[in-house]
Amino acid sequence: MNITSGKVAKAQRVVLYGPEGIGKSSFAANFPDPLFIDTEGSTSNMDVKRMDKPTSWEFLHQQIDFVKNNRPCKTLIIDTIDWAEHLGIRFVTSRGNVTSITHFGYGDGFVQLEEEVGKFLNKLSDVIEVGINVVLTAHAKIVRFEAPDEMGAYDRYELKLGNKTTAKTSALVKEWADMVLFLNYKTFSVATDDKGKKFKGQGGVRTMYATHHPAWDAKNRHDLPDEMPMDYGQIAHIFEGQAPTQEPAQQVAVQQPVVESAPQPEIQQQTNTDSGTLNASVGQPTGEFKEPVNTTELDPAIPQALRDLMMQHNVLEAEIQAVVSQKGYYPQATPITNYDPSFIDGVLVGAWQQVYSMIEEFRKSLPF
Repeated sequence: MNITSGKVAKAQRVVLYGPEGIGKSSFAANFPDPLFIDTEGSTSNMDVKRMDKPTSWEFLHQQIDFVKNNRPCKTLIIDTIDWAEHLGIRFVTSRGNVTSITHFGYGDGFVQLEEEVGKFLNKLSDVIEVGINVVLTAHAKIVRFEAPDEMGAYDRYELKLGNKTTAKTSALVKEWADMVLFLNYKTFSVATDDKGKKFKGQGGVRTMYATHHPAWDAKNRHDLPDEMPMDYGQIAHIFEGQAPTQEPAQQVAVQQPVVESAPQPEIQQQTNTDSGTLNASVGQPTGEFKEPVNTTELDPAIPQALRDLMMQHNVLEAEIQAVVSQKGYYPQATPITNYDPSFIDGVLVGAWQQVYSMIEEFRKSLPF
């Protein structure tokens, strides 16, 4: 049993939220060595490192796994978490074969979404464990709040997560974070008459709030002031002296003894996308390896979410057709573009890990 004392230098979990146009993405770009996963395409005019826009919930998870395993940055930025939530909603509805998350009944759809977001936050915590900061940006929404211990109600800003009161994704994100910063314009009221009864808004200074207020959610664990100018320099000291980012484990190549053998005939893999079959042809030995068909030549009509997963794992159309036909869903000659969209989203994309495992088993059964 170990007992420690004092502060522990570690990566930080940060949530930045505010109204559109306040500059959340630009502010996040000031964090140490940032890498963006741009879920809504808001960084196209910024000179930053970014990964491809995720087209599915599964693809987003794989991007985070890549960051954890390869450590390409010191700060991972999900921009924005509310748009990432849309991918989670689409995943849940496709898996349940419904058109809306409200069609599950009795709030079951929001319970499933809460579970998926919880798994997503756990995966981000794994990134924290290897020494990489995680920043989630989010839009803000104004909601009517009924105070339980006071008369009346008032408007307040909250994270734009969950469309129903039964949705708990906003609470999960706030609990997960070490720091929740609310970014907004601070407007000053100026009297417009001599009696001081009429006022107009003036100013609009960008301000950062770090503590809870009846009008907004915010918190921090670093004794930050209640409000500060919206300047990264106000919080830069928190990220100095952190534990260094862990280096990815190095793979050591073991040299195998050279065994002389007779030259083998070259085997070329060909793909017939019209019939969905794989054929092998034997040629003269050339001593060089023939690459498989480039997945960038996939049919452009295949939905983008599936195309991204196929390209990432170097999966051919014929391989998808083969495993689909093995399960009896469609004849092997059926093009992927003729599959039902709900089947593509709910099975091929939604259960990609299982589909890819079937493809690996299929590859092992090939005679070449």
